[in-house]
Amino acid sequence: MSLVYPASAGERDRWILARRGERVAVDPFVPYAFLVEEERFASGEVGAVATVFLTNRECPFRCAMCDLWKHTLTETVPVGAIAGQMSYALGRLEGSGLETARQVKLYNSGSFFDARAIPVSEYEAVAAQVRRFERVIVESHPAFVGDDCWRFAAMIGRQLEVAMGLETAHPATLERLNKRMTLKQYARAAEELSEHGVALRAFVLVQPPFLPVEEALEWACRSIDFAFGCGATAVSLLPTRAGNGAVEALAAMGEFVAPSLDTVEDALDYGIGLCASSGRGRVFVDLWEMERVAACVDCGKARVERMRRMNLKQVVLDRVRCGSCG
Repeated sequence: MSLVYPASAGERDRWILARRGERVAVDPFVPYAFLVEEERFASGEVGAVATVFLTNRECPFRCAMCDLWKHTLTETVPVGAIAGQMSYALGRLEGSGLETARQVKLYNSGSFFDARAIPVSEYEAVAAQVRRFERVIVESHPAFVGDDCWRFAAMIGRQLEVAMGLETAHPATLERLNKRMTLKQYARAAEELSEHGVALRAFVLVQPPFLPVEEALEWACRSIDFAFGCGATAVSLLPTRAGNGAVEALAAMGEFVAPSLDTVEDALDYGIGLCASSGRGRVFVDLWEMERVAACVDCGKARVERMRRMNLKQVVLDRVRCGSCG
């Protein structure tokens, strides 16, 4: 198996696929996860958000850092499956905070507007189930931002927000991640969203592969700047993690080092500080599996709790000091 990372996108696809493990068995009529969580809204209020992780066909893009394919199918779901998944999740969330949820996230490990993942024929049934919420958040690659997006926005009759993975504003790193987009294409898709009254949320990786460790914080901050320059109302920071096979191979090649907790905290501090000084926007850090990063037994939990509170307050809090890890 080659230890050289390929130069062309097609070769990268094959290289990344060759390093994958097994998929998790999923049911096309059951979402693979669902929950109610708290989030700070653009209004400044903290409220409940229902999140449904839809089971559907795998994303056609083979990004080097992505592990979301693990909970996907290899074929398009049967007719009615997506609407059925929505009913399944919302029905089981009753009594778990759904009653107060004002927003809903429909995440599908790819692009909501990829017709091979979420069939267009499902839109009306899904729209009927999400009209109870003030805001509907879906995710999409910039390549799928277009007529189907505007059609779905009209159907729901609510504020639509599209979360697009920027990953990084470092052009060479973005190209090597195999995202199959440029910063110019991202900015153009963001402009189209704005023209149609659709809000933008951006995903930014903290310390992606191919980026020198000493430049990781700088480019996380520059990526936050780029996202807000594109009109994002929120930026979610994702500490890059291993787990998809390709990232482990890149680490063995010296092309990836997992971010430190200091770097993650510094990026969050910068983003929230930027929002406070400008009076607009929100920056969150994804705390999923944060124990991988917050490894110190003496301060890890307290530092994660600090970031959780910052996510909700959007205020830079005093850092936790630790005698063990410094």
